[in-house]
Amino acid sequence: MILVTGSTGHVGRELVARCAEAGRPVRALVRKAPADALPDAVEAVVGDLDRPESLRPALAGVRGVFLLPGYADMPGVLAEIGRAGVGHVVLLSSVAAADGVMENAITRMMIGSETAVRGSGVPWTILRPSGFMSNTFQWAGGLAASDVVEAEFPDVPVAMIDPYDIAAVAAHVLLDEAHFGLTHALSGPEPLRPADRVDILARTLGRDLRFRGLSDEEARARMEGAVPPQYIDAFFRYYADGELDDSIVRPTVRDLLGRAPRTFQQWATAHAAAFS
Repeated sequence: MILVTGSTGHVGRELVARCAEAGRPVRALVRKAPADALPDAVEAVVGDLDRPESLRPALAGVRGVFLLPGYADMPGVLAEIGRAGVGHVVLLSSVAAADGVMENAITRMMIGSETAVRGSGVPWTILRPSGFMSNTFQWAGGLAASDVVEAEFPDVPVAMIDPYDIAAVAAHVLLDEAHFGLTHALSGPEPLRPADRVDILARTLGRDLRFRGLSDEEARARMEGAVPPQYIDAFFRYYADGELDDSIVRPTVRDLLGRAPRTFQQWATAHAAAFS
C-alpha cells in the first residue's frame, strides 16, 4: 500500500491516478471527507500532517509514503511513519534546498523537511523539482475577464515542470531500493519567461492575449495580504535578487523515465478548459 499525502493537490492527484491506473494499492490522505477529485476506487483516509498522531489510521499497512514538506512537526510526522513500519518515504522538496540559504524562509522550510527525512531512519528519496507549470492557474481568474496577463518577475526564466512528470517520477522510484538515499533534481524541458507562457497559452486558446510585466513595487503590493510576509521576502530573494537560478534544464526526467519531460504546450493543451 502506498500513502499519498497532498492527494488532491497538483502532484498528489496525478500520483494517485498513476498508481490506480497501474493497479498499485494506493491510499489518499485527506483533511476531510468526502474527497472530491479522487478516483472512485481509491481509499481516502482523514488525517492532518500538522497533527502527526492523526496519521496512524492512514499509515496502517503502508509500505511507501509520498510526503509533502513544511508541516509544523516534520520529525513527529517521520516518527509516526517509522513507527508504522513504512519501508520508503519519497519527499517532495524544491531545487531551492540545494542552495542552503537558511535566511530564506522557503529554503529553510525545505531544508528542515529534508533533514527530518534523512534523520528518520526510514529509507528515503528526495525529489527537488523546479517551479510548477500549474502555477499558471493563477492567471485563470483574470483571463475570464480580460485578455491581458499581468505577472511578477517578467524577466526571470524558469524551467517549469508539469506536475504529471513529478508524479511519474515519484511512482517510478517509490519502493525501489535503487533510489534509496538519492536526491533527484527535476525540471521541465526549457526555461520560459512569463511572456513565453502567455504566447503559448494564446496559441492554445486561440485568443489574442497580451502580457504586462509588473514592477517589483507592484508585485510586492499585490502579494501583501495574500502571501505571508516571510514568503514574499523569499520570492524576492529568489527572483529579484537572483538568489535562485530556476532556469537550469536537467536530464533527470528523461534519465529516469526514458522520455522527455512534458512541454508547456502539452500542459496548456491538457488544461485549456481552466482558462476558457
